[in-house]
Amino acid sequence: MSALPSSEHPPVVCLLGPTASGKTAAALKLAQQAPVEIISLDSALVYRQMDIGTAKPTPEELAAVPHHLIDIIDPADSYSAAQFVTDAER
Repeated sequence: MSALPSSEHPPVVCLLGPTASGKTAAALKLAQQAPVEIISLDSALVYRQMDIGTAKPTPEELAAVPHHLIDIIDPADSYSAAQFVTDAER
């Protein structure tokens, strides 16, 4: 298995760090240089209306670059790690 990107698999860039450490800003800056889509792996950002304490991207940031797995489930609904994997793979 090659670590180099191929034409059938585009490169994946992972930005990891604690809440409010600048991951969104870095991803938006990267998006200015390359066509990217942002897939959030944050366990709190999947929930609608959980905006306080989550450093959720602003509406302007969300509109600037395609984002995925943000505001996809109601906090009253159950959501498992297995469901998250299914959603992320889509």
